[in-house]
Amino acid sequence: MRRTLPSTAALAAFESAARHQSFTKAADELAVTQSAVCRQIGALESFLGVKLFRRSSRGVALTEAGVTYSRQVTTRLDEVERDTLDLMAKGGQGGTLELGVVPTFATKWLLPRLPDFAAQHPGITVNMTSRTRPFLFDDTPFDAAIGAGESLWPGTDGVFLMHEHMVPVASPAYLAARRRGRVVEPDWSRCTLLQQSTRPYAWRHWFGSRGVQVEGDMAGPRLELFSMLVEAAIHGLGVALVPRLMIDDELTRGLLQPASSHQSLSDRSYHLVYPERKAEHAALAVFRAWLQRQAEAYREVHGLG
Repeated sequence: MRRTLPSTAALAAFESAARHQSFTKAADELAVTQSAVCRQIGALESFLGVKLFRRSSRGVALTEAGVTYSRQVTTRLDEVERDTLDLMAKGGQGGTLELGVVPTFATKWLLPRLPDFAAQHPGITVNMTSRTRPFLFDDTPFDAAIGAGESLWPGTDGVFLMHEHMVPVASPAYLAARRRGRVVEPDWSRCTLLQQSTRPYAWRHWFGSRGVQVEGDMAGPRLELFSMLVEAAIHGLGVALVPRLMIDDELTRGLLQPASSHQSLSDRSYHLVYPERKAEHAALAVFRAWLQRQAEAYREVHGLG
């Protein structure tokens, strides 16, 4: 549906005339004729169906409606001018980036690295909104999304960040109570396997990657987010099967320990995904290049493919 918007030329003429309370001074400021200002304001009043000025032999004065509208228009034009000058000054490298993200990846991996991006690109603001389910970009304000999937979806482009390596972890006390002698791995029959509700077969795939079967591999409390699984494991509620990239801090601090040295490669990989039409979005291009470098460095440090 077509927007109900007057022309910017008419708004600029009105704002200037309202500020000066004079069509003549507005014409001088805008470097046009007085008659041109009169025509623009007359067209604006016709468009609105409201008189903005009272005309008399002594000059012009704003009506009550004109006073209110002039304040609103001045505010909007000031914002547009500020945004325009900001864009010109930064050569298109500034702006705001709206990201849809899987929450635990954003919290545990992306956010600790964002200060580096902010230091390098202070003119770009990155907003993040959590999304745990697939969505269509046309139905959202997002410029891009970071998620774990098997592939990109139609109408999008993207860059690979990393594969997902699944690791079973639990609190040191929980594991110590379930290990037999010097055996590193716990007695799985005595373990509560914490389940990720959107991946009901995760444990079965992990055991299957080792060529073993464990009874009750789909039993256990179901939690929606990986962050919930991590916290549950820290507090001794069971063993969590989570992506390695999400528990670096907990492993370093000793809050969690691997329940096994075996890591399995899941069927999902992390990508930065965006609509094809956004490929040349200036802020997105800068963020994309930075994110790729961060992901490459992480893969190299941890020996991940």
